[in-house]
Amino acid sequence: MNFMDIAILEAKKAGQKGEIPVGAVIVKDNEIISTAFNERENLNSPIAHAEILAIERAAKKLNNWRLNGCEMYVTLEPCPMCAGAILQSRISKLYIGTFDPTTGACGSVVNLMDNVNLNSFVRVKWEYNDECSSLLKDFFSRKRVKM
Repeated sequence: MNFMDIAILEAKKAGQKGEIPVGAVIVKDNEIISTAFNERENLNSPIAHAEILAIERAAKKLNNWRLNGCEMYVTLEPCPMCAGAILQSRISKLYIGTFDPTTGACGSVVNLMDNVNLNSFVRVKWEYNDECSSLLKDFFSRKRVKM
């Protein structure tokens, strides 16, 4: 099982709880440091995105806010808030499962990851994983039916 598969499992946990199915995994030296899924509804917090929660857990585990040498795997392209947190935490590489045409901040709508003005350069690898896309499409289709 690869690390994106683990992020997908996290996203599925979010979906089972009625959350938007987004999952994140942080890895260092090929070892999982933290995992998280979206918990905005459960925690009643606008900042409880999978990426933010994974960063907080990794920083706590490593006892260091600097996550140099860490890689993040996330099922959905990070929003501007999460992209900023990724930059601030100094994560070295970001793997993205699918793009977000609404709030994507890694190239879809804006690109904070490679911005000379912000002195920010995170290596981004797009995986374009069909399962990441399907989880989101299915979730929102079910939401629309309930409305």
